[in-house]
Amino acid sequence: MPASYFPTSVLQNSVKLTTEPPRGLRANMKRAYMNFSQENLENEHKPLIWRKLLFGFAFFHAVVQERRKFGPLGWNIRYEFNDSDLETTNTMLKLFLESQDEIPWDALNFVTGEINYGGRVTDDLDRRCLLSTLRIYCSPEILKDEYRFSPSGLYYAPSDGKIEVYRDYIDSFPLNADPEIFGMHANANISYES
Repeated sequence: MPASYFPTSVLQNSVKLTTEPPRGLRANMKRAYMNFSQENLENEHKPLIWRKLLFGFAFFHAVVQERRKFGPLGWNIRYEFNDSDLETTNTMLKLFLESQDEIPWDALNFVTGEINYGGRVTDDLDRRCLLSTLRIYCSPEILKDEYRFSPSGLYYAPSDGKIEVYRDYIDSFPLNADPEIFGMHANANISYES
């Protein structure tokens, strides 16, 4: 609202600050794990499951954000996924793990894929792509140490550990992720770079 005691010229000469989402899979994961502390990784009910799924959902979030760089190869419509989607997913994950003895995989996939992220998705093919991508990171296989997110085996949910273990692993990611982690052929980089 306008205020007579605040000079308009100050507003006209001001600088607007915004926070842009990080670019790159590594940068997205670093940002997610910079917001976490060791206390965030603790869960008295199912600690190993919590940490593996927390990493899986953070990785999923980074992947769906980075698919945008491929334009129409990534998503038919450009979606603005943000940190609140990941925060809501992590909150729901914690509630599901604390309230149920067995992991409700179907409920986790539905709430995350259809509601948290899927609520933004308006294209049917994009929705199918989103749900297929989510099944890589939210399935019983993620709890196995030998499970890999990509055929190259470079990306996986680390074994249980301290926050530094996760941060060090994320620092080992390549600066430019191969299209395989996004479920695309290596030629996708050609259209992205041109």
